[in-house]
Amino acid sequence: MQTHILGFPRIGANREHKRLLEAYWRGQATRQDLLDMGQELRRRHWTIQAKAGLTHVTTGDFSLYDHVLDTSLMLGAIPERFLTTDQPDLDTYFCMARGDAERNVPALDMTKWFNTNYHYMVPEISAAPLKSGSQTIVRDTLQALDLGCSAKPVLLGPITYLSLAKGVKGFDPWNKLDEVLNRYTHVLDKLRPLCSWIQIDEPILCADMSPAARAAFPHAYKILNQAGAKLLLTTYFDALDDNMDLALTSGCAGLHTDLTRGARALDSILKGLPREMTLSVGIVDGRNIWKTDLDRALRTLDIVHAGLGADRIMLASSCSLLHTPVDLELETALPKELKGWMAFAVQKCAELRLLARAMNGEDCAAELEANAISMRSRRQSPQVTIAAVRERCARVDEKMTRRNAPYPARKNAQSWLGLPLLPTTTIGSFPQTPEIRKQRSLFRNGDITTQDYEASMRDEINKVVGIQEDLGLDVLVHGEAERNDMVEYFGQQLDGFCFTANGWVQSYGSRCVKPPIIHGDIDRPMPMTVKWITYAQSLTKKTMKGMLTGPVTIMCWSFVRDDMERAEVCRQLALAIRQEVTDLEKAGIRIIQIDEAAFSEGMPIKSRDKGAYLEWAVENFRLATSGVADSTQIHSHMCYSEFNDIVQSIAAMDADVISIESSRSGMELLEAFREYSYPNEIGPGIYDIHSPRVPSVEEMENLLGRALEFIPKERLWVNPDCGLKTRDWPETLASLRNMVEAARRVRASLS
Repeated sequence: MQTHILGFPRIGANREHKRLLEAYWRGQATRQDLLDMGQELRRRHWTIQAKAGLTHVTTGDFSLYDHVLDTSLMLGAIPERFLTTDQPDLDTYFCMARGDAERNVPALDMTKWFNTNYHYMVPEISAAPLKSGSQTIVRDTLQALDLGCSAKPVLLGPITYLSLAKGVKGFDPWNKLDEVLNRYTHVLDKLRPLCSWIQIDEPILCADMSPAARAAFPHAYKILNQAGAKLLLTTYFDALDDNMDLALTSGCAGLHTDLTRGARALDSILKGLPREMTLSVGIVDGRNIWKTDLDRALRTLDIVHAGLGADRIMLASSCSLLHTPVDLELETALPKELKGWMAFAVQKCAELRLLARAMNGEDCAAELEANAISMRSRRQSPQVTIAAVRERCARVDEKMTRRNAPYPARKNAQSWLGLPLLPTTTIGSFPQTPEIRKQRSLFRNGDITTQDYEASMRDEINKVVGIQEDLGLDVLVHGEAERNDMVEYFGQQLDGFCFTANGWVQSYGSRCVKPPIIHGDIDRPMPMTVKWITYAQSLTKKTMKGMLTGPVTIMCWSFVRDDMERAEVCRQLALAIRQEVTDLEKAGIRIIQIDEAAFSEGMPIKSRDKGAYLEWAVENFRLATSGVADSTQIHSHMCYSEFNDIVQSIAAMDADVISIESSRSGMELLEAFREYSYPNEIGPGIYDIHSPRVPSVEEMENLLGRALEFIPKERLWVNPDCGLKTRDWPETLASLRNMVEAARRVRASLS
């Protein structure tokens, strides 16, 4: 049986991609350095796949920033504001990704890739003709062939690309379909003689397709198949369900299905698969770090084999391994038992080859028995179950998920805060400077004492509080200097988690995160944040906002155990956060923000499945936040979400104040809140923290004016889009100074 993966992590085992990319942006590395790094990583990743024994290595999956952005360059879908020359170059590429501070050019919008924690750059499609396109995928494929590999290029499919795009000035992106297809056909003509398969990703087939997308699909694939290439139509993240007819009649030579999240459709696929179509079986989970249960996988593959025969089956990862860390062997400090339950990208390649060997009748008894021992160890381990946690969850009742009074009464009870009209605040974090990271590293390595480390963090909190007072912010934060990550920090203080040293995955561009691993029941042995936040409050007479990460986000941004329903994992987390919220209130902290940045990210990608998720996600947020008095103000933060479909659920969360990303969209996201008449307070972000440019006072004034069209002035807060952890101090200070001034001017005009 043929074996392949849908893509490999881009960042390098030691985050070489991140480090050189940021050096390039700082002017400390050359363009050639960057290109050489990309070529070296691609070669390394192809070698890993080839040595694992995979039939094909994947090309075109590497990106300097984002694969959707790469597709825009391949097609020449480049908005005019980014062009400084007739021929797009690296400067154009990074300008589209990050904006240009000197020319005051805002970046493309950025949002979540389906229901993952990866972010993509939203294509902008206008009536203007497409520009010259890029052919880097052809170059990469030729390089893989030079290594002696069987190359399988991957392209993001045109239907998914246009479904994710937004039209400019009312232009309908689907009007560009034929022009886009012409570019795809040109690329396919170049690739066809080089490889036996071309992977074309259409994950939109597993989501809710618009009528326009469904109507375009048959025409698009009729055109693409006329190029004569052997196309593998690739779907993932859910089952095909309502769009199965489009996939089965696409005319492609092969179809890939995700059996880790879409196994319910397998019988229908086997019954309906055309005789001339190969089935690529996504049997190894590309989105989690647990070993594959090989016995269970082989039972599934036996069913597929009985229906199709070996010559029509390919074994694959469920989706790109972009969402997993690179190599488990780098984890020398993980407890041996826990490590034995896991597989990262390198190990998942080996699992695929082992499954193929077993299906081909080779003697794999020893390897299969070792896998079975790992499965039993995990099921039977005392680290997995805590009776007290299970009992606490069983005692949760409806009263625990409701505030004492509705929002209007709480608003009156919170008048003691004495906040002005349009109160200003930040989302929580301030720049994590090299000195902060150095102190954290010294402490982690045992080179400084706990006392010295905590003293350095108190110094940083002193600095941040002073800066905020000088800026004139109304509600302050402690800056989160002591936190390595908004999820890992909490996981390190909770039972049921373990952590990696090198388990990094890409979130966007050079931004990498190291998700904690939830392997057992979750408990909070002691307070997690009270010491730091109460210290910060002691430094100022202004109100200090306590900062916590919410249960849904901790779950979504961790590698979650797969032996328990996610709703129950989230409930355990909610009870732990509830304990922290009440301890903060007892310590005198009366504004508490519980961030749910991943609230919409956790949703299933099909509308019909979203209701059940939203019900338990809202309930668990309320469980975490409803143990406080009416006079305590609860905030939540959400970023890079589409709110139209979930605004009622956001209202049901019943936070007193929510802050949301909205600057890149020019406040377009707030339309949902006006149509629904959102009842509580909102802080729409008025500057984009993912770009180094400093927005002017006038720009932020205009955004506030736009926000006032949607939100009454009595319920409007002023804040950035997101936390400031990744930014440098000079741009942070300049931006916040402008933000406070913009709020002052608009406040004066309103009064």
